[in-house]
Amino acid sequence: MLDFLFAERRAAKIGMASPQPMASFEAIALPHLGAAYNLARWLMRNADDAEDVVQEAMLRALTYFDGFRGTNFHGWLLQIVRNTAYSSLRLNRGVRIVSLDAAPGGTDETEAAIPELPDPGDDPETALLHERDRQLLDRLLERLPVELREVVVLRELQELSYKEIAQITEAPIGTVMSRLWRGRRLLTAAAGASSAAEKTA
Repeated sequence: MLDFLFAERRAAKIGMASPQPMASFEAIALPHLGAAYNLARWLMRNADDAEDVVQEAMLRALTYFDGFRGTNFHGWLLQIVRNTAYSSLRLNRGVRIVSLDAAPGGTDETEAAIPELPDPGDDPETALLHERDRQLLDRLLERLPVELREVVVLRELQELSYKEIAQITEAPIGTVMSRLWRGRRLLTAAAGASSAAEKTA
């Protein structure tokens, strides 16, 4: 998935004398890889673009790792992921890429054609309900404006504090709280409308 983990290749690429800094970077960065991908996936709305963003962000983080002096690597890395995603969105504004591997049936995302396996502990009805709820949440989150979506994802899915979110988004804590409140309110209203539509259908 991500080829940045090959120490010798990356160390040579950025001119490191030895792979030792790469080893310490890997040890610190790997536990945060899932969170980095999760944020990128929600910001980019596309799995392939999210992987590209995470790869680029990891290269940037590795490049500037020697200069990192803080105590919150998680927040520092997510801030790099966010900035990389926004740079990518600005560069690709108006550009639509169609996958050659698009699933039959008109979807651009091949993952949509591959059903997720349910938890073996769930009975079929419970598994179906969980999957429907997850899909609904995904659809509702994707409709949020990006500045609200990122705050909701960081708080509700990544479980970061307001202070960490403020650091990552480079916004005051009051702004973070306001965006989170607006995002939750829009999600609640959209979920209510979706539920009402299902009942009348």
